[in-house]
Amino acid sequence: MSETRIPLRNEIADSDKWDLSSLFPSDESWNQGLEKLSAMIPSIDTFRGTLDRSPEALAACLNFMTEFEILAEAVGSYAMLQYNADGGDSLNQQRYGKYFAVASRGEAASSYLVPEIQAIDPEKMKVFMESPLLADYRIYLEKLLRFKPHVLSEKEEKLMSLRMEADMTAHKAFSALTDVDMEFGSICEGGVDRPLSQSSFTSFLMSSDREIRKKAYFQFYEGFDRHKNTISALYAGNIHLDIFKARARNYGSSLEASLFPDKVPVSVYDNLIAAVRRNFPVLHRYYELKRKALGVERIAHYDVYSHFVPACEMRHTYDEAVNEIINALAPLGDDYCQVLKDGLLHGWVDRYENKGKRSGAFSAGCYTGKPYILMNFQEDRIRDLFTLAHEGGHSMHSYYSVKSNCFKNYDYTIFEAETASTFNEQMVAHYLIDKYRDQPEMLLYLAGKQADDFVATVFRQTMFAEFEKIVHEKGEAGEPLTLDLFRSVYRQLLSDYFGPDVELFAVSDLEGLRIPHFYRAFYVYKYATGLSAAVALSDKVLQDGESARLKYREFLKSGGTRYPLDSLRMAGVDMSTPEPVLSAINAFSRELDIIENLI
Repeated sequence: MSETRIPLRNEIADSDKWDLSSLFPSDESWNQGLEKLSAMIPSIDTFRGTLDRSPEALAACLNFMTEFEILAEAVGSYAMLQYNADGGDSLNQQRYGKYFAVASRGEAASSYLVPEIQAIDPEKMKVFMESPLLADYRIYLEKLLRFKPHVLSEKEEKLMSLRMEADMTAHKAFSALTDVDMEFGSICEGGVDRPLSQSSFTSFLMSSDREIRKKAYFQFYEGFDRHKNTISALYAGNIHLDIFKARARNYGSSLEASLFPDKVPVSVYDNLIAAVRRNFPVLHRYYELKRKALGVERIAHYDVYSHFVPACEMRHTYDEAVNEIINALAPLGDDYCQVLKDGLLHGWVDRYENKGKRSGAFSAGCYTGKPYILMNFQEDRIRDLFTLAHEGGHSMHSYYSVKSNCFKNYDYTIFEAETASTFNEQMVAHYLIDKYRDQPEMLLYLAGKQADDFVATVFRQTMFAEFEKIVHEKGEAGEPLTLDLFRSVYRQLLSDYFGPDVELFAVSDLEGLRIPHFYRAFYVYKYATGLSAAVALSDKVLQDGESARLKYREFLKSGGTRYPLDSLRMAGVDMSTPEPVLSAINAFSRELDIIENLI
């Protein structure tokens, strides 16, 4: 679909929009749902002080709260999806605001529940959990009770909760400064001045014109150089906050505190970094191949994000893209493919851009509705085909999780989610590379895209993860967190990861001050582990056939019944060892073989 202007929401065909009737058939029925949700809130307090009396009393509370949470999830999903489809519509804005007002009241009313459950005598709780009345809640309760050593007294918990909004100050200030207040000027490209910003910087670095890449690079970091002390102070404050919360809750370190909810040992984090470091020669080979492809004497830091070759012409209508995805996923079986195809073609996806619609893409499932997908699909962007496959992976994960589990057990972790989505991308890449194996230019483009994505997701995110680990450890050791410290640590990492043949500059280490993910500590490693697991599992499905397919499907069905390492181990990949990461790097090396032969 191509338009010379961005269409209004009411100009998009209904067949190209998601069908939200699985949540509520109309806005009026949504209003009724919101009213029912609001009316349930006063009843939450009736369970206070009763939870340790008997299994029946605890089950009565959990049954009520499950009904409340299922309705709240549906009400919130409908409001969120309508708002993201057209955030400029005042009705959508009002609906979203009404939901948050009610949800906040519900959260405040139920804040006593978790501490009260955790306060139940362990022996009594052991007896309670043998009751069939609590069968659907055993996993939920076991996970909840695991946090007990890190729960504080009631007064201390109240103080911690009162601090939550203030905790966001550093992140909010960083976003306001870098996204709104800082001015980076503009870059002339094709005779048109385009604004340079946090969001447009990457697209300039991917330009096929080296002078544009160079100009954007130095102009952008001039802006950060002017504000480097302020940003450094914000990040140092955020690190100290991480350290405070970890120590207040009796964790050994801020890294341990971050990994605890997923039951991931620190060794997994360390194994990732060690495995990547052992394979620096493979990464440095990638940069040498890119240098050859670009035809430059020495590759510079501003060159590394450009493509091996300009994007090849490969147009797909939306329906054609769906067919390509389904063909690529055929090894997963007819059941998986038929459900996904029906969903992508009939009501799951809001397909095209319209005025007021959120940019990018996402999948957003809930227990009572379809696993909806937001897209801004364009026919001439091959990446949009991969994005649709990626979001389809999330949605099928949600589909199987809902179908196979009770409400309290259906939600899975980000650690697992990143595997299910990138698994589909890997399958599409395998399919397209095989399909275009006799067309060298297209094959080079596809192999180059795969290599670029792997470097961005595994090597780059691991470098970020290592930086976070080092600076948090220094803060925990009492070392002052200064601008010079951040820059020196980051520069050494740049030197290690890019190698001696990539030209770095005086401003290069300012990159460490611009990464928004650093304000959500120890999150980025999940991108690297997720893709590593996806590469290993997709290879298994393609090589081992039925047995690997069934294991992968069981992983999708497991939802939140297991911790992520256990569910992935069931699928056939053990992320507690470095083997999946090493296997993924070997696959990356094979992509480099294709690129080298074609160059």
